[in-house]
Amino acid sequence: MPVEKAGRIYKMYARRLEKLGIKTFEDFLYHIPSRYDDFSLISKINRVQPGEVVTIQGTVSEINNEFTKNFKKLQRAEIADDTGTIEVVWFNQPYLTKVINKNDKISLSGTVDWFSRKLVMQSPEYEILNDSPTIHTGRLVPVYPETRGITSKWLRRQVYKLIKENLQTFVEYLPDQIINEHSLIKFDAAIKHIHFPQNKELAEKSKKRLSFDELFLLQLSSLERKLNWNKTLVSNPFSVDKFKNETENFLNRLPFKLTSAQKRVVEEIFKDLSKSKPMNRLLEGDVGSGKTVVSAIGMYLAFLNGFQSVLMAPTEILAQQHYKTISKLLEPFGIKIGFATGSTKTKLKKFDVMVGTHAVLEKGINFEKLGLVVIDEQQRFGVEQRAIIRSRGKNPHLLTMTATPIPRTIALTLYGDLDLSILDEMPIGRKQIKTWLVPPEKRLNAYAWIEKEIKTTKSQVFIVCPFIEESETMQTVKAANKEFEYLQKNVFKNPPAGEASLKLGLLHGKMKAKEKEEVLTKFRDGKIDILVATPVVEVGIDIPNAAIIVIEAAERFGLAQLHQLRGRVGRGDKQSYCLLFTESKNPQTLERLKAMEKHNFGAELAELDLKLRGPGEIYGTMQHGRKFLKIASFYDLDLIKRVRLAAEKIFPDLNRYPKLSEKLKTINLKKVSPD
Repeated sequence: MPVEKAGRIYKMYARRLEKLGIKTFEDFLYHIPSRYDDFSLISKINRVQPGEVVTIQGTVSEINNEFTKNFKKLQRAEIADDTGTIEVVWFNQPYLTKVINKNDKISLSGTVDWFSRKLVMQSPEYEILNDSPTIHTGRLVPVYPETRGITSKWLRRQVYKLIKENLQTFVEYLPDQIINEHSLIKFDAAIKHIHFPQNKELAEKSKKRLSFDELFLLQLSSLERKLNWNKTLVSNPFSVDKFKNETENFLNRLPFKLTSAQKRVVEEIFKDLSKSKPMNRLLEGDVGSGKTVVSAIGMYLAFLNGFQSVLMAPTEILAQQHYKTISKLLEPFGIKIGFATGSTKTKLKKFDVMVGTHAVLEKGINFEKLGLVVIDEQQRFGVEQRAIIRSRGKNPHLLTMTATPIPRTIALTLYGDLDLSILDEMPIGRKQIKTWLVPPEKRLNAYAWIEKEIKTTKSQVFIVCPFIEESETMQTVKAANKEFEYLQKNVFKNPPAGEASLKLGLLHGKMKAKEKEEVLTKFRDGKIDILVATPVVEVGIDIPNAAIIVIEAAERFGLAQLHQLRGRVGRGDKQSYCLLFTESKNPQTLERLKAMEKHNFGAELAELDLKLRGPGEIYGTMQHGRKFLKIASFYDLDLIKRVRLAAEKIFPDLNRYPKLSEKLKTINLKKVSPD
């Protein structure tokens, strides 16, 4: 049931809850704690020690609002049990005197410490004792991901009520053989104990069961989609052999030779296109590995077979880059290229290839005979958008592309219904970007070297910082605004006599689109030497003359994201460099960053990151977007492998397990969003 339809209170909270991914009451159950406060030590008042995290339970002797010397309100209470009394203090919570009354039986959890020369509990969690078990105190207390106006305490009450009222209705949908084989606890126990565990061992067992379920259902769903795609969809097979001479001529006229990886992938795509089953392939490759060229070859084959193609990109900048590339490759062969974004449309009524953003879905664009759909950075398009574009033709062949480095293991989990192709080498002649980890003591030397490079080679420079404004809680993290001012005033400020000073620019995600475009145009035109930016530069910014990128606080990025940032340089004919700045002294962190000096293939780095970083976000802390998995972790490679084998084993006999089949129908699978 949708939360917003459950009464006035829930309707008021609906928008806030949506930010946490909670749209239905079932979502409350899968909004799992990020940690637990251990308030399980229950002590008599006369035994508490300073600095101890403890729970005391007693009777409220008195509670009052008082003023401090600075005229701030504090709430002071006295709690008694059969061994003594203790004072409790809260600050600026005057409503407490209305919800806590004299003679109430109360449970309080928190730290005992010295205050005004006596032992006091300061700002503890509290709840009035009644016949129900405690949920905020006296136990392992769940702490949830929160948003403004939604506290863990409020969430705890909703989840507890839901579990209490519905526990008997929870259906065990996993077959006994799976539960026993993988030593899993029952589903109802897992839901109960992930939220309100009696001990840490039960919390871990619950997380293991729910993680297994999440990955298992994801795998089964992928297998089901793949089966349906293979069974029910019929497409137009393209003739490959008939046009062998034409495609060879096309390849020979390219201004470069294909890499062996590109040749291999073209063969895989041609094999798919020749079948009556529509192609459903994911092409993964680093920026600059030649994905667009491979897709253009597929489009040329579509044209030879009398079919139209469409290439969709998530942003106007990317769409424009694709339009230029595709036009250069295909127009010499008499192929008409259309272009459509939210702000620009070509007036071609008849076209062979249409390049654009989601604007290509608009009704005014006429697909007479759509045979091939290419989607770049496909995770940024919704399921509905992909369904619409497919419906414009008779089940056109589908090629999706991504430059996001995804380890093969994870790609098979995320995109189990897609066939996977990987471009794992760069075009011949492309210079490798030299990467150096720069310790703090060499920072000034690095700045001097950068200045010299700009002046002698006329190169341009990116300096990337994790945050726009310095955070009070993360003083060591470079902020783009602050770094921009610092570099301008202190580093690149006094050129030798007769030389012009270097020009710096600033770019970040909070700027308006027009401001961003102005800064990028100046940078592209060479009017800015050094662009200080946040990771907004990560996707779709193509500056061939940019040959140096400096990444501040590099330890705060995942290797996969560092690699994508590094891909902003090395697009021209100059030798390019990536400098990783870090203040970290942690040996493991430095070892991880050193990997950037040795490895130049994105998926390889992403795989390495999995091994080195431990649990956390695969795409690095600086990337936005909701987590794809709510409970499981992509770092648990052993679980991913076991789950995939279990899913493949049971899938052929799925109809023997009606409860599992029913569960599979009801789950709402979301596509991954790493950006």
